[in-house]
Amino acid sequence: MEFLYDYGLFFAKTLTFVAAVLAVIITGVALASKQKGQKGELQITDLSEQMSDNKTHIEEQLLSEQELKAKHKAEKKAAKEAKKAAKKTPAATEDAVENKVYVVDFKGSIDAKEVTSLRQEITAILGVAQPNDEVFVRLESGGGMVHGYGLAASQLQRLRDKGINLTVSVDKVAASGGYMMACVAPKIIAAPFAIVGSIGVIAQIPNFNRLLKKHDVDFEQMTAGEFKRTVTMFGENTEKGKEKFQQELEETHSLFKEFVSSNRPQLDINKVATGEHWYGSQAFSLNLIDKIQTSDDYLLQLNETKKIISVRYVTKKKLADKIAHGASMALERCLMKLWQQGKGPFLNS
Repeated sequence: MEFLYDYGLFFAKTLTFVAAVLAVIITGVALASKQKGQKGELQITDLSEQMSDNKTHIEEQLLSEQELKAKHKAEKKAAKEAKKAAKKTPAATEDAVENKVYVVDFKGSIDAKEVTSLRQEITAILGVAQPNDEVFVRLESGGGMVHGYGLAASQLQRLRDKGINLTVSVDKVAASGGYMMACVAPKIIAAPFAIVGSIGVIAQIPNFNRLLKKHDVDFEQMTAGEFKRTVTMFGENTEKGKEKFQQELEETHSLFKEFVSSNRPQLDINKVATGEHWYGSQAFSLNLIDKIQTSDDYLLQLNETKKIISVRYVTKKKLADKIAHGASMALERCLMKLWQQGKGPFLNS
């Protein structure tokens, strides 16, 4: 009898535990289904407030109690005086609008997939920006596929078309497709050792045709159109096909040069469009950039007179997407190391 009682108690506990687990799972599934339609969201951060908080925190650690009291007293007095002045000239304060700086971060991959977030950020800013506001893009990219970076550059062009002040900052690298984006801005700043330039086009492809022949493996490829496929990984590439492919690269390079020249007419395009890259101080002397300065110094300077706001569009990722993103980032880091060693990625616009 005691055995049956213990067994019943154990069964009841087990059933309760299973029911609780099922309830959690069902709740999770319900929440996930509600969020299916929400692919991402805008994250707005007041960077001016962050800077102010950091400054206050440091002062509280460094100043004595008496010094802090004196500082707070002076701040209250200044606030009261400002309030009185505002009451005396209400018309001026109504017309006065605080200028804002919208900060956008773009860290580009080879396929420039980050343009999905960029277009959302630009669209959001265009909806609220005033004529005297500014958009500040912190750009980092070693380049990538032509069509991806062409679209990213077009997103920045939307700001210029609407008459919004645009500045691009390069702290680390804006090369090739990255520079294609940067040159859209009327003002480009860069750190002294930031990598800038690389106005060139490259494409690399392995060919396994001889290996297949060695092992008596046939490769069949059917196309319609003489130049539907110029070079392949497995077929035997002809001189005519390679010449056509080289011609396509030259045409892309010409378009790249025209695009840069139209945005920065002060450049000697033939001198800088050799595929070479330069460090910030060298790029300044070549007119590739307008000023040697880090993004931190630029924002700190603007914070004295303007309100600085970070705008970031964040997409929600599934577990499989997170794993794929991690693998992609690892691959890109390897390719970037190769590029920095002068070997270059397999495709760089």
